[in-house]
Amino acid sequence: MNFIVNMFRQGGPLMFVNLCVLVFALALIAERLYMLYFRHRMDHKAFLAEIEKALLAGNLDKAKRLCVSLPKPALPRIVQAALVNVRLGPAAITAAVEETMLEVMPSVTKRTALLWAIANVATLIGLVGTVFGLIRAFAAVGLAAPEQRAMLLTKGIAEAMNNTAFGLSIALVCILAHMLLSVLTKNLVEGLEHGSVRVQNLLAKVQAEKALRTSGVEAQQ
Repeated sequence: MNFIVNMFRQGGPLMFVNLCVLVFALALIAERLYMLYFRHRMDHKAFLAEIEKALLAGNLDKAKRLCVSLPKPALPRIVQAALVNVRLGPAAITAAVEETMLEVMPSVTKRTALLWAIANVATLIGLVGTVFGLIRAFAAVGLAAPEQRAMLLTKGIAEAMNNTAFGLSIALVCILAHMLLSVLTKNLVEGLEHGSVRVQNLLAKVQAEKALRTSGVEAQQ
């Protein structure tokens, strides 16, 4: 703890600017982790298996109830949009699924790319602090009294190094978080795309089987 206090004390005012950047980055990371790992997290395969079982049994209402019982994750919203428009035909189903995908996708993908920008900003702020520290160090060598040069030179170098270390540390945290969030986002997007295609194919299969049964009954009559 004393190390951190001394680091900010020696680093100058730009250390506190970068501290604000760090707080913003951590808040963004926490929000993205909550959205990707908790709010939208679910077993897509198990959910789609339940939907398939209900539809193949001809129980459309049960399939809709399954979607309503899980309102927060993105996939149930997409499946529900398809089920609501099933009586309007394949074109309406596809349009509804695409529209819902456009609605839910921003909540999955937004803000993650900001981490790269925050990493660059933190690095630049750290470099500006480094330059200010070096200016102070060189000024001490050229202008200060001999008995004060060593102390002022040490302060300038300490300010420069602390700003560099803090800025690079923030950038490293942002880059690592971006890597993790990108993997989570990619997996979730792939699951949504697979789920949307699967439910459309499943509904097409159910409608085709229904049409065949109807035509068979009419042929027997």
